[in-house]
Amino acid sequence: MTIQWFPGHMTRAKRQIEEKLKLIDVVIELLDARIPQSSRNPMIDEITGAKPRLILLNKADLADSERTAEWSRYFRDKGHMTLAIDANSGTGVKEIAGKAKELLKEKIQRQIDKGMKPRPIRALIVGIPNVGKSTLINRIAGRNIAITGDRPGVTKGQQWIKTGGDLELLDTPGILWPRFDDPIAGFRLAATGAIKEDVLHIDEVACFVLQDLVRGYRPILAERYGLTDLPAELPDLQSAVDVLEQIGRRRGCLAGGGHVDYEKAAGIVLRELRAGKLGRMTLESPDEFSETASEPTT
Repeated sequence: MTIQWFPGHMTRAKRQIEEKLKLIDVVIELLDARIPQSSRNPMIDEITGAKPRLILLNKADLADSERTAEWSRYFRDKGHMTLAIDANSGTGVKEIAGKAKELLKEKIQRQIDKGMKPRPIRALIVGIPNVGKSTLINRIAGRNIAITGDRPGVTKGQQWIKTGGDLELLDTPGILWPRFDDPIAGFRLAATGAIKEDVLHIDEVACFVLQDLVRGYRPILAERYGLTDLPAELPDLQSAVDVLEQIGRRRGCLAGGGHVDYEKAAGIVLRELRAGKLGRMTLESPDEFSETASEPTT
């Protein structure tokens, strides 16, 4: 699978961010805690340069807490401060300003030593579509400023947002492109709803994610769908299709002649994964990227 997605508005977004960096104290990078590496922009280190970085692992309420701790260590080892949050409920959001201050404590102290009153920290919030950026901004601001929606890319333009506290936020359009150079990342993005479902076949996405879930959460999957003799691994597409067929039959996803409606069964799996009905699950681990992930420039 290869997805080509680099339209002109993304090129403009990259340029606009680079132009604003001189006004910025800290970059807040928002990731999906269920797919932290796949939900990163592949050029984020190049775009943001050496600016101090706070990485927020959003939707942590849906992610495996042990894996989230592993990812936090992974990013800290690369020189970035991290914080697990849930923008929808507000969990962890109040800690963001304190983390930003900690990143800038030397700069703030220099201002104090000169008799200056430190101004609010100017933060740039970046993230790929549908990772929860607008929800986070509204939560920090305490009011509905940024437009939210369940479709990728609903934010339309850059805007400065005063929060009335220690942060001033620069919102950017949610158009920083995901890691489409990697087909595995593409499937994981589709599984979590970060890209439109019509980009990929829904049954293919479900079969791919079932392979991930069997590797990491086999007992939970078996119990949820009443699967018997579920293998310890699904080594190929056909084995995943067989499991999807079992799920379809268990959930009554039948078409004419008693055949399974694979798209309907796939929709059930993906909706329940996204809603957390399968439990707290993370689809990738730092071990997958320890050798291949690019080093940050900070």
